[in-house]
Amino acid sequence: MTSLDELAKRRAEDAERIRLALNKMRGEARLKVKGGPGTVAFVKEDLCIGCDQCTLVCDDNAIELYDVPLRSPILDIENNRKARILRDDCTGCRLCVLSCPTDAILMIDR
Repeated sequence: MTSLDELAKRRAEDAERIRLALNKMRGEARLKVKGGPGTVAFVKEDLCIGCDQCTLVCDDNAIELYDVPLRSPILDIENNRKARILRDDCTGCRLCVLSCPTDAILMIDR
């Protein structure tokens, strides 16, 4: 039978292994996403869930959330939030692309 100390040690080792794997994946994803001054972020509105992650990581204040009517006959919610990129303020740093949980943001040429 596994003791609590052994279980805690095993969980810590697994957590470290998972953390390293995720960091490697993030690094590979960052290399695949183009960026820089010649690019600007673009939001695919149909994929955006208004989670506010992009605005939290944007150091340039180049993203704002705006309200749109929810297109669902089931849910009784008046407004749904979507992200919008302010093109002039966007520096092409790619942080919003990497933080988006639904891959709604991509980088395009200016």
